[in-house]
Amino acid sequence: MRFFSPNKYKIAISTLLLQSLVMSSSFAYEPSRMALEQTMPNGESIYVWYRKGLPVNADRARGNQLKTETILLKKGSVRRHGSMTLPCDIALEKDVPVKMRDGTTIYVDIFRPNDSERHPAIMAWSPYGKEIGGQWLDDVPFRAGVPQSATSGLEKFEGPDPAYWVAHGYAIINPDSRGAYNSEGNLNYWGQQNSEDGYDTIEWAAKQSWCNGNIGMSGNSWLTVSQWFIASVQPPHLKAIAPWEGFVDHFRETANRGGIPNPVFPEVIFETFASRNYIEDQPRMVLTYPFINGYWEDKCAKLEDIKVPAYVVASYTNPVHTHGTFAGFNKISSKDKWLRVHNTNEWFDYYTKDNVEDLRKFFDHYLMDKDNGWENTPRVRLSVLDPGHEDIVNRVEKEFPLKRTDYRKLYLSYDNTLKLSQSPQEISLAYDCAEKQPQQVFTYTFEKDTEVTGYMKLHTFVEASGADDMDLHVTVEKLDADGNPLFDRMSHMPIFSEGYFRVSQRALDENRSTDYDPVLKNTSEELLSKGEIVPVDIAIWPMGMIYHKGEKLCLKISPYVAPSRDFVPRFGSAKITLAKNEYTFAPDSKVKFRSIGGNADFVPYPEDAVKVPKSRNHGKHIFHMGGQYQSYLQIPVIRK
Repeated sequence: MRFFSPNKYKIAISTLLLQSLVMSSSFAYEPSRMALEQTMPNGESIYVWYRKGLPVNADRARGNQLKTETILLKKGSVRRHGSMTLPCDIALEKDVPVKMRDGTTIYVDIFRPNDSERHPAIMAWSPYGKEIGGQWLDDVPFRAGVPQSATSGLEKFEGPDPAYWVAHGYAIINPDSRGAYNSEGNLNYWGQQNSEDGYDTIEWAAKQSWCNGNIGMSGNSWLTVSQWFIASVQPPHLKAIAPWEGFVDHFRETANRGGIPNPVFPEVIFETFASRNYIEDQPRMVLTYPFINGYWEDKCAKLEDIKVPAYVVASYTNPVHTHGTFAGFNKISSKDKWLRVHNTNEWFDYYTKDNVEDLRKFFDHYLMDKDNGWENTPRVRLSVLDPGHEDIVNRVEKEFPLKRTDYRKLYLSYDNTLKLSQSPQEISLAYDCAEKQPQQVFTYTFEKDTEVTGYMKLHTFVEASGADDMDLHVTVEKLDADGNPLFDRMSHMPIFSEGYFRVSQRALDENRSTDYDPVLKNTSEELLSKGEIVPVDIAIWPMGMIYHKGEKLCLKISPYVAPSRDFVPRFGSAKITLAKNEYTFAPDSKVKFRSIGGNADFVPYPEDAVKVPKSRNHGKHIFHMGGQYQSYLQIPVIRK
């Protein structure tokens, strides 16, 4: 084991020099925080920050006592009032210790049929808690549209529901990954260590008396990202994966998208983690290492090494997962892979009955060797959004992006419209970052019904007046014929695709980039000098949208503003009522209850919470167009 092995650790005692990027041979050790020197898979030595998270017994952690035992969950019983009743008896092996190759023990829960037969298994890998834990659908407004009765409550957050899968002959494996809750070690974010732990757990499970040796992986978000990483190290008994929305490159798609450090989302998620030990302080790593290095390379999934069959599910509207899910589908080496693009949200889609049945058909084929015709399923089933009208759902295609795409250039014009031809006259438009709502808005009106599906990019020329850098936010949105926004039917929010961009990191990675999807190097920065005008290519994540005659496409360019913590659900805030002494109970029985959860405002060490760095946006942002400055929005128009 090369990564996180004991001889690679160096716990040092000194001042907090790492935070200011002054590297030395020793670092501070504080009760809540420490830095460990680790050797990355590429041989680079990196100091990685760790800090304490929630105690396992914290209210919002919603943890449970460690107790290794086997419990029979009876058919007809429930986990919570209002949840699905269990359709069959389930044997729950709780807090089973599993030893990793370095001697670290993690704990897993196993739900399986109550018999002596061998069954395929599906593993859901995450640190959120294998029994409710610090994140739960009840924390999300309206449970994201998922009725409580749609699941049994036995599922871990974002994972498969054991009640359904056990009734169909599967075992469900729910680990608390390394460092999570009672599992030993320090909690880490993906990378080589996490991959090897997943490998070890799969190979352990394949040898158990209840397993037929065929194991799949399922789940969305963190559970999807884990699939990309674990499948890339090729556990021999991993036979199929089902990544349901999740990024593949943590630096470029989440932490430092467009080159702009954004610790907000990682920080809020960090504060939901519970551990007896330390947790990798990725929010602090976002600010400590603003360029690609060995640490961030280890957080980029090796997609080309994934060869198992894959059922990939994506959407256009997830601000964290959209780009990575499409990239994952396209770049894995699996010869048997399928893509479905939905039109709702990841949680609603994952627990919708028809989709669960569809996923079972996939797993039945690869984990139970059933000849059920799954191989005839269309390789791509696409949704195309049409707010104000009816979405297209499950349209059969052969690939994504579509081969019948015409990449059309819409040129930025002085009158704030987008035109099909470039103006010969050079002009510039600007906004002052100090304005109340600084932005430049350009619109294009469609003369006929048009489908715009795929990747977009903005190519423009920029200049900063009063600063040496610019952080930009670009959105593309559909408006009705009167210029009013159109809203998503579930979230009741406007639907848009977006891009982020730090101008000083404008250099492209030519090996990764395509004409329709520019990728930044993110290895250094080139600050702007006074009066300097530079070209930039800003990637805008994939979208599928129908524009009817007279409807408008709206391009907005504005200064980047860090997101509010409020955009993340208040995980841990919901109080969950469970039976006090039973795991499940008969709905009509008289049992005593207990409540877990709440106190979501609690931060274990407020002084250690990672704050948003100061903005680089000052003075005026100037955009040049016309003449020699060919500024345009490139859109993917689909030929009929």
